[in-house]
Amino acid sequence: MADRLDLQLISAALRRFGWVRFWAQVVLAVVVLGVLIFNNIGGQIGGVGKAFGLGPGLSLTTLAFFVLLWSLWQSWLILRCGRALDSPVRPGKGETARLIKRGVLADLVGLTLGVVGYQSLAGSLFFQASTQAGLSFGGVQTTPGGRITNYPITSLEMLATLSNTQVVFAHLIGLWISLWLLQRIYRKA
Repeated sequence: MADRLDLQLISAALRRFGWVRFWAQVVLAVVVLGVLIFNNIGGQIGGVGKAFGLGPGLSLTTLAFFVLLWSLWQSWLILRCGRALDSPVRPGKGETARLIKRGVLADLVGLTLGVVGYQSLAGSLFFQASTQAGLSFGGVQTTPGGRITNYPITSLEMLATLSNTQVVFAHLIGLWISLWLLQRIYRKA
C-alpha cells in the first residue's frame, strides 16, 4: 500500500513541478523572443555600428533559445508522464528517469550555449567601454572627416545582454527542477 502512496506522491510532484518548470520557461522564452526581435528590428532601424562580439553572442543566445524550446517540450512530456503515473497503464521508473535526464541534458546544453554567448557579449561590451575611457568621458570620438572612431554602448546592446541573461535563467530553473525530480524518483521510501 505504501508503494501506491509513494507513486501518487511522485505523480503529484511530476505534475506540480512540471507545471512550474513549464510556465516559468514559457514566460522567460516569451521575454527572450521579444527582446531578440526588438534587438534585431531596432538594430536595423538605428543603423548604428555594433560591437564586434555581439554577432556571435546573439547567435549563441538564439541557439540557447532554440534549446529552450526543446526543453519546453521536455517539460510538457514530464507533465504527461506525471498524469500517466496516476493511471492504470503507467511508465516505469527507468522511462520516467530517462525523460527527466533528457530535460537535464537540454538545460545543460542551453546553459553552456548561454554562458559562452554571455562571455562574448560581455567581452565585446567591455572592449567597447574601454575604448570610450579616453578624454571624451564616454562621448563619441570622431576623426576630422566626421567618421566615428568609437561607438557608445547603446541600450540595444544592453538589451542583448539582458536576453542572454533571461535564457540562462530559464535553463537554470529547468535544471533545478529536473534535478529535484530525479532526486525524488530515486529517493527510498
